[in-house]
Amino acid sequence: MMKQLLITLALFTGISAISVAQTSKPKPAAKPAKPAASAADGKLRFRTTWGIYLSDSIPRPEVLKILDSALVVRDQKNNKFPVVSFDFIYVAKEAYMNDTTSQVGFYTETTGDSFKGERLSPLWSQRLKETIQKGESLIFSNIVIRYTEDKFYRVPELRVTVR
Repeated sequence: MMKQLLITLALFTGISAISVAQTSKPKPAAKPAKPAASAADGKLRFRTTWGIYLSDSIPRPEVLKILDSALVVRDQKNNKFPVVSFDFIYVAKEAYMNDTTSQVGFYTETTGDSFKGERLSPLWSQRLKETIQKGESLIFSNIVIRYTEDKFYRVPELRVTVR
C-alpha cells in the first residue's frame, strides 16, 4: 500500500510540475517584420495647403487672392507631391424671410464638383470671386496625390471658412 501511495504521489507531483512549467513561461509572440515607411504604420504624414494656408478661417480679401492658387501637398520631410484630383464643395449661406415669424433666417446651399489637377477651374474661380461671402466654407476633399509612379495616396482634406 505504501508503494502505491508513493507512486500516486510521484505521479501527481510530476503532473503539477509540468503544468506549472507550461503556464509560468509564456512563449513570446512572434513580431511581424517592419516594412519600409508607409502610410499604414503611421510614419508617412501629409499636410495640404492652399496658397500658404492650412485649414483655417481666412479673411475674404485673402480668399479672393488665393482662388487661382494650386493645392500643395507635402510630407513630414517637406517633399512636394503632385495633386492628381480632388473634390470641391462650396457651402453658401443664403438669407430668407420666414413667412410665419417675419424674421430673417439662413439656409445652407451646398454645391460642388470634381477636378483633375491641382487648381479650381477658371469658371469656378471667377464665380467664387463674384459670390463668396463671410461665413461660407470651401472644402477640398478626396485629394489624391501621386506618391511614386505607381502609388497614389489620399491625403487630408482642407477646409477654409471665410471671415
